[in-house]
Amino acid sequence: MAIRRRERGTLVDPVTLGWVVQKQQREKFIAIAERADVSAAVLFEQVVDHLELTDQGIPPWMPSKNRDGELPIDSD
Repeated sequence: MAIRRRERGTLVDPVTLGWVVQKQQREKFIAIAERADVSAAVLFEQVVDHLELTDQGIPPWMPSKNRDGELPIDSD
């Protein structure tokens, strides 16, 4: 089965990711994409678009940021 890719010419502002990552995590990511029948690029975009974030704008599984200096918001 061919891996689904986005249609040619649909990228508006394409960039190449130049990050160096652990080989094991890269291979795991590619394997997940293959199981989902999409390219790794399409999977990356979907992960970013659907990533759950806290009110601080970070994933809930990461340590929360220091809230010193923030003003409390009344919920009444």
